[in-house]
Amino acid sequence: MRRRNIWWWLYQPYKCLVFAPVVGLVTAVLSVLAMVSSFVLPSRTVGRFTAVPWARILASMTPMRVRVEGRENIDPHQSYVIASNHQSQYDILVLYGWLGVDFKWVMKQELRSVPGIGMACSSLGHIFIDRSNHTAAMASLEQAKKKIVDGTSVMFFPEGTRSRDGKLKNFKKGAFRMALDLELPILPLTVTGTRNVLPADTSDLMPGSARLIIHPPVSVAGKTADDCPDLANEVREIIAAALPRDQV
Repeated sequence: MRRRNIWWWLYQPYKCLVFAPVVGLVTAVLSVLAMVSSFVLPSRTVGRFTAVPWARILASMTPMRVRVEGRENIDPHQSYVIASNHQSQYDILVLYGWLGVDFKWVMKQELRSVPGIGMACSSLGHIFIDRSNHTAAMASLEQAKKKIVDGTSVMFFPEGTRSRDGKLKNFKKGAFRMALDLELPILPLTVTGTRNVLPADTSDLMPGSARLIIHPPVSVAGKTADDCPDLANEVREIIAAALPRDQV
């Protein structure tokens, strides 16, 4: 639990009276804009003027500073399977606002029914997966492959969910199977600092700073499905190398 010092107490009125209403308003307005504009504009364009500003406005209102390293490792014309660690909901703001890549999330089917958010994510072309139905999940992934072209990438949190204790969890294989299927390089990302801004499963928000490290891509050339476990371990080690020791 976060220690409640004088700065924590001073921040609470701002969080409740200013930050929360602004977040609600900005999210509602940009969600509607995303849904409406998706009828006439490609999802890449819609994301650039709705999702990116949404993330940056929320981060600046927190406030949260973001430092990016390794941007030279991205080829803007190359599609990737992106793999990132996941410690906080604020990881989403960092990735949307500062990665600079058009990408589609792989999301739980249940999120489609969330008012506003579900329709906006659908408008942006994100990929909904029904994890309880293997056949339907595979069909969704097959449809998703058509979107991952011309510099548009697909984003995974290979841990499957946020880390509750801050330590990097074992990686599931879905991201790496898709990379092999699509013959796309994997782009590993490490996000740090967001857990201190908003710990998992809490609303205990505080100002802070985050760091996004973009690692060199990992090629899947010559690899087969039998190499999937080794590929997952290789990417996990790359991401872990940029984390503080107590998070590995």
